[in-house]
Amino acid sequence: MSTVAAISTPNAVGGISVIRISGENAFQVADKVFRAYNGIKACEMQGYTCAYGEISEKEQKLDDVVLTVFRSPKSYTGEDVVEISCHGGLFITRQILRLILDAGAELAQPGEFTKRAFLNGKMSLTQAEAVMDVISANGKNELKYAVALKDGAMFKRISTIRKKIVKSLGDLAAWADYPEEDIPYVDPVNLESELEEIKKELLELSRTYDYGKIIKDGINTVIVGRPNVGKSTLMNCLSGYERSIVTNIAGTTRDVVEEYVKIGELAIRLSDTAGIRETEDMIEQRGVEIAFGKINEADLVLAVFDSSEEISEDDKKIIAALDGKNAVAILNKSDKSRVADSDYLEKHFKYMIEISAKNSSGIDGLEECLEKMFINEEIQANNGIIANERQKLCLESALSEISNALEILKNGESLDAVTVVIDEALANLLKLTGESVTESVVNEVFSRFCVGK
Repeated sequence: MSTVAAISTPNAVGGISVIRISGENAFQVADKVFRAYNGIKACEMQGYTCAYGEISEKEQKLDDVVLTVFRSPKSYTGEDVVEISCHGGLFITRQILRLILDAGAELAQPGEFTKRAFLNGKMSLTQAEAVMDVISANGKNELKYAVALKDGAMFKRISTIRKKIVKSLGDLAAWADYPEEDIPYVDPVNLESELEEIKKELLELSRTYDYGKIIKDGINTVIVGRPNVGKSTLMNCLSGYERSIVTNIAGTTRDVVEEYVKIGELAIRLSDTAGIRETEDMIEQRGVEIAFGKINEADLVLAVFDSSEEISEDDKKIIAALDGKNAVAILNKSDKSRVADSDYLEKHFKYMIEISAKNSSGIDGLEECLEKMFINEEIQANNGIIANERQKLCLESALSEISNALEILKNGESLDAVTVVIDEALANLLKLTGESVTESVVNEVFSRFCVGK
């Protein structure tokens, strides 16, 4: 592969910038632009060592830098790698990169360093995908799962299932290919038991997808309620600043206001919607329609009610629309005398909390409530989770093939037919881990990475 280079630090001013060079000519390229103050060349340095020196252009010094050498195969990419740390100005960083490219390196494509690590056997495809999850993590919980995936949690779990499939396939192949040898007959009953166990493990793994999506993308949450119950005040309280306009005029919020917030360790994609009520105002009515649409899309609904007023007909319409939804009743304005029938709400909601969004009181109760609803202690980070749609599709295909194999067995069809279907299940798991995957899939995965990673 060619020698590539890119800036690996963010495109912003900072204390230092890091430019990475990787490939068989990485040291030679570095030696064309770097002069160590102790006279040593990059190609002479030991792995995991640094040298202090300067980058020059036509005898004109550009910057003092530190050059670090990583020798193949003990580097991030598995190739010879040089990293140059310079002062973190945008202009000087780009100037040094330009010199490196003029010295013979090619500009790295998005995700190319991690792609090379995958192609050189330094990590599985699931581990490579987790690199961007680590970079984009917004909280301790999300980081914990991303690090576990990068360390191979998913690969190990899939490998355990794969070995069981390979064993079953091996038994079937040996019995079919060497009928005259003293090889035990494959008992369909025992094979069915093995496949049921594999199916169970695949099902358990598939159930981690929704949780993984919540951990990565946040909980798609919508705040609903009739006008003036405190929806926008709650939005501002959770956001930490005035994100929504708050007035005493009913119908102030007519469109959806969105914000990304953290409640405890949970990431929340929060939407404040128009107050739901009967209205002849066409614009407000459209806002009400959008609010009901958001309810259908949401992972979670925070239904806000005014504790100082009786439950109204508009409230009851909202409650009816939430039947079967993942919802929390928020009894707002706890700083006032309670008039609302809380017993009525408790009959319709599994979770109900009292708050005063105006005074920011009771929010701890909301945090505890959401942790009960969404933090699944049974799903351990070290066991791995399905982290994206590509992995989900591969897993679902494998699960479908195992289910088909069981159906074929139960119908009394030939073991040859069972073998073909099980082999397809194995192929899908190999695609998931990247052990057997097309170039187009690899390119698609790494195209989502940032340049320099």
